Amino acid sequence: MDFPVSPAKAKLLAEKMERLGVREEDVEESFVRSSGAGGQKVNKTSSCVVLLHRPTGIQVKCQQERSQALNRFLARRLLLDKIEEKILGAWSAEQQRIAKIRRQKRRRSKRAKEKLLADKRFQAEKKTLRKSIKGFE
Repeated sequence: MDFPVSPAKAKLLAEKMERLGVREEDVEESFVRSSGAGGQKVNKTSSCVVLLHRPTGIQVKCQQERSQALNRFLARRLLLDKIEEKILGAWSAEQQRIAKIRRQKRRRSKRAKEKLLADKRFQAEKKTLRKSIKGFE
């Protein structure tokens, strides 16, 4: 495939496709008109790329750029990311962020609360020792 990106990026894409076992024959590519801002230019050209990976049924749509050729490259990268996520069961950054927030909001255990209060008491004692002694000023 010939994409309007550096040869290094095209090579990385080809290597990732090979590593994940995705063949170009398994990917069905179609072009549709983009939506959103752009006026007459968007309404006349089909620069939005839709890719369907037949074996997994994963479908991606890319209309980030005005160039159809660049969108083809970006859509393949998106598709490979989704396939990799599905194959490896890797958590996306969004899922990790949600899990972190969930952990932060979770109620503390009794032991954790006691430890936290003990640390606070210790800090308070240290601060009382810092106070100046009357008569030695």
